[in-house]
Amino acid sequence: MARTARSLHARKKRRKVLEQAKGYRGTKNSSYKRAKEQVWKSGVYAYEGRKQRKRDFRALWIQRINAGAREHGLSYSQFVHGLKLAEIDLDRKILADLAATEPAAFAAVVGKAKDALNGGSEERHSQGEGRRTREAEPDNTARHTGVEATEAAERKAEDLDVDLEKVEGSGSGGRVLVEDVEEAGGEISATDAAESKAEDLNVDLATIEGTGASGRITVGDVENAAREE
Repeated sequence: MARTARSLHARKKRRKVLEQAKGYRGTKNSSYKRAKEQVWKSGVYAYEGRKQRKRDFRALWIQRINAGAREHGLSYSQFVHGLKLAEIDLDRKILADLAATEPAAFAAVVGKAKDALNGGSEERHSQGEGRRTREAEPDNTARHTGVEATEAAERKAEDLDVDLEKVEGSGSGGRVLVEDVEEAGGEISATDAAESKAEDLNVDLATIEGTGASGRITVGDVENAAREE
């Protein structure tokens, strides 16, 4: 079997690695084995260094922006928040360059951020006043009259035109429940499932005595009544 001649490719590969290792100390620039190891490690270090350089520049830009903003009475976070409110889209690199080389232009940007912050604080203050006013106003008749009842019971009382002050609550602490309102209004108290079952079995709910909480008719009551018929 003929031997494969690859001396040309081998020399080309070796020459490429040694060219990349040019300038390394010791045998790392002449020995192919040492040079190959060092070139590989150098690539790893370069990758980590590129990432670290981005972090270093970001920290430097933030320091310059913070120093420039504090000269005008704002912290870095307040300044950035003001820029967002003012819809000024400038990155850290440009802002840091303005703070270091163009103080007048940077002062104008800080002024825009301050105006936006003052306008935003006034708007939040007005919204807070409106919210406190709404919370102070009574939202329904039951709370205004001092009757403690659930929201569902209040809605049911409005539908049935029942005075909650005349209803005796069966809940904890005398709280008026939906069942109490239905009983006071003469409406049959039954669960939704019981009403559906009564329609399916053609059973009159008025003839059934409920065994649930506060005399509420349950599905079992409807089924028992259907079997008795």
